[in-house]
Amino acid sequence: MDERRSQICLGLDPDPAKLAGEGAAEGDRGAAAELAAAAVLAHCRGLIDRAGPACVAVKPQMACFERLGAPGWAALADVCAAARDAGLLVIADGKRGDVPVTAAAYAQALVGETPTPWGPVPGLGADAFTANPLLGRDALEPLIAAAAEAGAGVFALVRTSNPGAADVEDLPAPDVPLHERLAEIVDGLSERLLGSSGLSGMGAVVGATEPAHIGRLRQLMPRSIFLIPGVGAQGGRPELLGAAFAAGPASALVAASRGIAADPDPAAAAERLRVATWDVSVA
Repeated sequence: MDERRSQICLGLDPDPAKLAGEGAAEGDRGAAAELAAAAVLAHCRGLIDRAGPACVAVKPQMACFERLGAPGWAALADVCAAARDAGLLVIADGKRGDVPVTAAAYAQALVGETPTPWGPVPGLGADAFTANPLLGRDALEPLIAAAAEAGAGVFALVRTSNPGAADVEDLPAPDVPLHERLAEIVDGLSERLLGSSGLSGMGAVVGATEPAHIGRLRQLMPRSIFLIPGVGAQGGRPELLGAAFAAGPASALVAASRGIAADPDPAAAAERLRVATWDVSVA
């Protein structure tokens, strides 16, 4: 399979409670964390090996690793390395967003490095990451600046896939929904990460669960790559995503986690989604 014909992003949301394991004595928290992290790493490597050939990127959910402490962060770094070895891009899904000084620290951790008197400490080295834009443009600025320096991308939350998104993101602000205001911010920043293809690394998270919004959001963000979660387990359907690809087949990535990982044959599940997504992107 030619990976250039794939728009599938493999979501990695490992739950150590659901992984088989043995060897830690009850109450030995240090050993439990190490063993859980090792199991998570093996699980993710297995998914990359099986489903990776049908994908173009992986999207590790950072919280699933961070909850295991230092061993979990080490496992995350190893998962990212395994994805790169497989020729896949890495999108760190942490939805970071804070006041500018803290946003700069997040940027160092994700795509940059942290200067110290003892030398620079490298960050995760992700190819892109998700960000929360609700603190406004000044909180996004350090993230975008770091992404530009690293040649990385940013996917800002615009209209997410969870049912509760409507509680906030669809509210009038004041004359259009808030998610359209967020889309305007993303489009206004897209020039900063614009590539030679005409698409921008200043992207947007746009859920597949409310496809009626996608066409309007594509109008508002014609240059942004969409990261589209919610296909499969959350009910999103690839055949309804055509409007996301109005700027071309490379203008959106469809992310699937449980729909691939929970399938008895992750490779087959990823390939089915790849074919369905490619068909709608070129229709």
